Amino acid sequence: MSRLADIRATSRWSDIAEGQPQHAGIAVFLTLGALHLLGDPAEAPRFLGLDAHGWARLSMILALAHQGIVALVFRLQLHRAVLTRVFGRHDMTVWAALFLPLLLARPATVFVAGWLDTTPLTGFRWAEVAAGAALIGVAAWVVRAVLMDFTLPRALGGDHFRDEIAAMPLVRDGPFGVVPNAMYGLAFLGLWGIALMFGSWNALVAAAFQHAYIWVHMHCTEAPDMRWIYGGRAA
Repeated sequence: MSRLADIRATSRWSDIAEGQPQHAGIAVFLTLGALHLLGDPAEAPRFLGLDAHGWARLSMILALAHQGIVALVFRLQLHRAVLTRVFGRHDMTVWAALFLPLLLARPATVFVAGWLDTTPLTGFRWAEVAAGAALIGVAAWVVRAVLMDFTLPRALGGDHFRDEIAAMPLVRDGPFGVVPNAMYGLAFLGLWGIALMFGSWNALVAAAFQHAYIWVHMHCTEAPDMRWIYGGRAA
């Protein structure tokens, strides 16, 4: 019996909810804190009816939706193979079509919030731009490694779908040799970089929220899943 088949044969329905009460509780407090920090810029320009404050809020809402959907799909797929039962061999194609637009919306909404924002940061624009460019460079390094070494199917959570992906060795080269979970630890610095490039307070709050919240996903959803799939190999 394959590893994923063994998980589905032995797990209980209650295992699907593992870590999710904590996920929901932390998400509420993170959201309330971030909303409190957002500024309401005076005479701010608008795009598609929203100003920088609105785009920062939208960025947070989409991040919440993204990670909520990921948690639900990962658990239903890992423990009950729901997407595979419904879509067959097209399961990962359907999942990618749902996952990738929400992923791309993360930097896009931070970008628009920063572009529209009239709420400044430090006022030292040269330092903000230099730091922002450096962080975007780090993020680009990680994205290249994800696409070339880690692979996109694996980044989509393919180890919840395919035994051959779950059997792949852990990547320890490039940025993954510096930070084992470089996708969360380093790639999300690109959002901070976008905010700094624009010198935008609201974009920076949205970036900080997204970076903090992805670690909630890691500890409440992905870490338990990795223990099911990899056991000691996940360390």
